[in-house]
Amino acid sequence: MNGIASFLSADHDRLGALKSRSASDPKAYAAFRRGLLKHIAMEETILLPAVKRLRGTPLALAKQVRLGHSAITALLTPTPTPAIRAAMRAILKVHNKLEEDDGGIYAQCEQVLGDEVPKVLEALKAAPDVPPAPHSDSPKALAAVNRALEAAGYPPLP
Repeated sequence: MNGIASFLSADHDRLGALKSRSASDPKAYAAFRRGLLKHIAMEETILLPAVKRLRGTPLALAKQVRLGHSAITALLTPTPTPAIRAAMRAILKVHNKLEEDDGGIYAQCEQVLGDEVPKVLEALKAAPDVPPAPHSDSPKALAAVNRALEAAGYPPLP
């Protein structure tokens, strides 16, 4: 694999370390939340569009990846609870494999991008931070979380 997979997989590792510390460290959770939003934005606004532009159509895995992104970002909306943390762990375990495994979306993107990999990698590295909105625990926000989870094939929050 070329640089895109290595770069984004290393970011998964960094985010995983923050997630592990986040249950007992609010600053680690805030950094995890900001980092995860940026990571998803890099894939949604740089990587997947570059592949679609070159290919003419999105990769078959792109829809599943995007549904996962929707579920993950929805889980970042409310204040984290044990149930939200458990759902996030379960989704990221599946989602990261979908992206990182042999034949996963990162490998597919690199194959399609070919000579464009260095250019896209530089764009990923230069991506701006994504400031998170304040947490919302309203019934409307929680209903939106459950809709996103169900659309991505995950059970709703209890």
